[in-house]
Amino acid sequence: MKKVYANAAEALDGLLFDGMLIAAGGFGLCGIPELLIQAIVDEGTKDLTVASNNAGVDGFGLGKLLETRQIKKMMSSYVGENAEFMRQYLAGELELEFNPQGTLAERMRAGGAGIPGFYTQTGVGTQIADGKEVKIFNGKEYILEEGIFADLAIVKAWKADTTGNAIFRKTARNFNPPAAMCGKICVMEVEEIVEPGALDPDHIHLPGIYVHRLIQGDHEKRIEKVTTRSREEA
Repeated sequence: MKKVYANAAEALDGLLFDGMLIAAGGFGLCGIPELLIQAIVDEGTKDLTVASNNAGVDGFGLGKLLETRQIKKMMSSYVGENAEFMRQYLAGELELEFNPQGTLAERMRAGGAGIPGFYTQTGVGTQIADGKEVKIFNGKEYILEEGIFADLAIVKAWKADTTGNAIFRKTARNFNPPAAMCGKICVMEVEEIVEPGALDPDHIHLPGIYVHRLIQGDHEKRIEKVTTRSREEA
């Protein structure tokens, strides 16, 4: 099975459609699938629901899809770095489904494991619990959260072999593995593609069985917040 494609547009060919649910890896600008996001911008696919920890920043990452009004709804846990996100949400132009961060990660992981739902104490007694089933376990309340089964997952890894076995670098691991797992189809961009056997099996973070297509590309790796010290402090 051919998994390696020449570029992001080719890797997404035939997979995009209006109104689809996309799970996107990354945290802020760390480990985001920036090439695949740009290809979706170029394709013009609209009315998207995107499950991701956040929506990037203005003008980069998922923020590009907000600027082009291609996202209809976000399923996120943190949205504080994007002014356009805030503007659209407060103006009623963007739907938002807030998720506690761990709940969002577990919803993705559950979807990847074929688990339709699970109970958690997180959110009990808050607006997060509104409209959700409540059940008592050992005298404590738990709310039912549903697994996420995305039409498409887009993720970024550091290295992968041609079969899709992948390694993520440090904190860029973040939401990428669970996002990859919950997609019916997973497209992954990497910094380096190697031949099978080149990666230590004990170091694999995501087995290639979850990855259907992958590309190698150059990445901007923009810094979300630049924090520096004065020369005196250094």
